[in-house]
Amino acid sequence: MTRSDLVEELANRFDQLTHRDAEYAAKTILDAVSDALVRGHRIEIRGFGSFSVNRRPPRMGRNPRSGESVAIPEKRVPHFKPGKALREAVDAHTQMLTTQAKEKISRS
Repeated sequence: MTRSDLVEELANRFDQLTHRDAEYAAKTILDAVSDALVRGHRIEIRGFGSFSVNRRPPRMGRNPRSGESVAIPEKRVPHFKPGKALREAVDAHTQMLTTQAKEKISRS
């Protein structure tokens, strides 16, 4: 799903929202999440998951072309951990698709 797909979904689900309002709502939410992560905060949305910032320590890497050692500096990267409800929903859908595929193969 892309940002424009999200805007379309919001506009379709809520008749009182114009396309422009749905776009503004999506932008506002995503900007708030981004700003919080930039400041190092953790965001938790019950039933969906949590966003946090993980620290990657500095390390030594290699230039693949020359084989020369290169120092890779410390980084802070965004991380998403799905909530229990989301994990279970995805797993249930995956199991359903797997069962359907097995039935289709056995019928062939």
